Amino acid sequence: MDFRTTSVEELSRLVRARSISARELTQAALDNIEALNPTYNAFVAVDAERALSEAAALDETIAQGADPGPLAGIPLAVKDTHDALGYRTTNGSPMLADAPPAEHDSQFVARLRAAGCVVVGKTNTPEFAWSANTTNAVFGATANPFNPAHGAGGSSGGAAAALAAGMVPLATGSDGGGSIRIPSSVCGLSGMKPSLGRVPGGGIAPPGWLDLSTNGPMARRIHDVVTALNVAVGPDPTDLRALPRPEASWLDALNDPHVPVRIAWAPTLGYADVDAEVMALCERAVGTLESLGAEVTVIDTVFDEDPVGDFLTLMGVCQLRTMRPFMSHPRWEESDPILRAIIDAAEATSAEDLVRLFDRFHAMNLRLVELFHSARILVTPTCAGVAPLKGEGSGTINGTPNANWVQLTYPFNMTRSPAASVCVGLQSDGLPVGLQLVGPQHGDLVVLRTAAALEAALDLDDELLAGVTLPA
Repeated sequence: MDFRTTSVEELSRLVRARSISARELTQAALDNIEALNPTYNAFVAVDAERALSEAAALDETIAQGADPGPLAGIPLAVKDTHDALGYRTTNGSPMLADAPPAEHDSQFVARLRAAGCVVVGKTNTPEFAWSANTTNAVFGATANPFNPAHGAGGSSGGAAAALAAGMVPLATGSDGGGSIRIPSSVCGLSGMKPSLGRVPGGGIAPPGWLDLSTNGPMARRIHDVVTALNVAVGPDPTDLRALPRPEASWLDALNDPHVPVRIAWAPTLGYADVDAEVMALCERAVGTLESLGAEVTVIDTVFDEDPVGDFLTLMGVCQLRTMRPFMSHPRWEESDPILRAIIDAAEATSAEDLVRLFDRFHAMNLRLVELFHSARILVTPTCAGVAPLKGEGSGTINGTPNANWVQLTYPFNMTRSPAASVCVGLQSDGLPVGLQLVGPQHGDLVVLRTAAALEAALDLDDELLAGVTLPA
């Protein structure tokens, strides 16, 4: 079964109608993983016996006439930063490689499982999800299905590679600086970072990246993403940042996808260098938005300078807090050396430094408030450059290595904005390019509706299916 050509909604309908069993669907995913994962290294753990047992129980529920849930039988890949019952959560770190299996699901995974999903395994991530390309000392590097010489982006790179190759139809992701949008962009997916608090991030442990990171489902196309969001969003009493469930149905809104009347196109946000081929594909997509009826205004500057320093400061302090208990671990030196350097630098950050950092986040959001007075959506390239080679950290911009090839995503974690990435075409090297759509505070619906309209207008499915390099 090719999960790339049948929607999540349709797969679940077939299971509920007993046209195909959840067990058969799960077995298809396991067969795909067995055939494809040696090439791409997207999955780091699979438990076929557990998955098939869960699927059989779901089939029995259906046979008894009970409601199996709106995602009945959907094989689900879980990012190795999220707890899933019976699986280790290693975070891609040598210090957690032998962690005990989780005794319960995270809230996010629990909601998807309660809706009928069947967990088939865990997907690869850079150590503690810190990097924009997926590789670590425990499981190695994940390859990009469109060009296996390159990486799949990060930090949800294992999930993106699994989806692009057709191993599974749905996966969990998280986005603290672009970690859903970046791999979605370079793996040809439509990805969405919901507003902070939309998808539960609570639980026993406090949030790893404070107000930067949000959970979200990942899939090939925006309708599948929204189908999963429909069951994932909503408040959780253990999440201090949780938002109420939206009054309007996001899924129903996709029945009428359209672009807003006014769109702001900021090709560099005012500070970024952008690869020429990436820019050309994004400009063509902006032309498509105009053809759909949008009035596009070019914005030279959104932010006066690259806020990467503030982003790294907050991320570093969060990682310091998370990793300090492991500093005496016998495998500490196997940890990512760049991550350890960021942690070392974080030791010098004072409490006042952090408060002033959040003051600057506030100022960034005020810039967006002003912009959204005259436009409903802000559009930029998702990634400024080309994805790194497999296992490496630096991408390229116009052929020159650049460690910050993802200069355009993290500002919108700092402002907590909803943001999506839609594939707009393939570069000459075969790698996909994404266009980023950013909405106002809690404006998830306008982002999703615009993403759906653009995706439909571009109609790249055949090109993307042909672009994936499947093993013989």
